[in-house]
Amino acid sequence: MTASTKLETPYQNHIDKADFDHVYEPAEDSFLLIDALEKDLQYLKAKNPTFCLEVGSGSGVVITAFGMVFPNTFCVSTDINWKACEMSISTAKYNKVLLEPVNMDLVNFFVDNKFDVIIFNPPYVVTESQECGGKDITASWAGGIKGREITDRLLHMIPKKLAEDGTFYLLLIQDNIPNEVIEIMRMHGFKSELVIRRIVRNEHQLVLKFYK
Repeated sequence: MTASTKLETPYQNHIDKADFDHVYEPAEDSFLLIDALEKDLQYLKAKNPTFCLEVGSGSGVVITAFGMVFPNTFCVSTDINWKACEMSISTAKYNKVLLEPVNMDLVNFFVDNKFDVIIFNPPYVVTESQECGGKDITASWAGGIKGREITDRLLHMIPKKLAEDGTFYLLLIQDNIPNEVIEIMRMHGFKSELVIRRIVRNEHQLVLKFYK
């Protein structure tokens, strides 16, 4: 295990700027999630995770940052946008991280897999329901009612996909009504903790972690 005490932002010099017309470009929410994982680094190192999954990896910047610090962890990413999967693997390779990207909706095709860490920066923008469900860049931001339609689908999958001693990191904004998310996860038997929060251009972003 590496002795690093911080998560570095991965290099993405290999990406053509035009590619971000099709894949979500890392922004303040991406970097807040990296900061949250860095803040929780000693906790994560004590867990010594074997398998880590990022759902909706986009450019791959978050899962790659994780893999740079945990080179012995098998990292997997999913994204419904196949161009995002391609960018995730290229970001990982460029930063010498081993990553297995899978083109799928959330975690639908994982059957018996259990992950020690699951990370999700969901499409959280409040939109009409019919704007959800795309397979292009709209899938990275259109969240439907409360900006939570995609998130709520994953919440009910977490108990079957997270290892018994695992941790789930979730980024939300205040419009998503985080207290409702905390209550849903409590009903699934999970404790919750606020890792980090930040106000960016009047958008109140926060990262929660859930564990048994």
